[in-house]
Amino acid sequence: QVQLVESGGGLVQAGGSLRLSCTASGRIFVTYAMGWFRQAPGKERELVAALTYDSANTIYTDSVKGRFTISRDNAKSTVYLQMDSLKPEDTAVYYCAAARTIAAINRPNYWGQGTQVTVSS
Repeated sequence: QVQLVESGGGLVQAGGSLRLSCTASGRIFVTYAMGWFRQAPGKERELVAALTYDSANTIYTDSVKGRFTISRDNAKSTVYLQMDSLKPEDTAVYYCAAARTIAAINRPNYWGQGTQVTVSS
């Protein structure tokens, strides 16, 4: 069983930055693709960013390109989401997820519990 624990959420003003972290238990982390999703009130959960087990490939949703950066440290079993130039529309609960391949990231095997990000205008 793999557990994913997010941290780093909070309240920030528009234009500010936050870095989310997600630490995984279990040795399979190094073989899994990882992703960050978000869900705003009244909206469906959406994929924000994802990367392969070796960080060779990344994907981003259009609305965060150039502002968010996903990265991972396999030695620490941790994936990060650096969020810069935050906008009020980035307000959501952010979830990390693990999938066997990046192609399957929208059907992850494991989910974290979520962390709230609130961007004030």
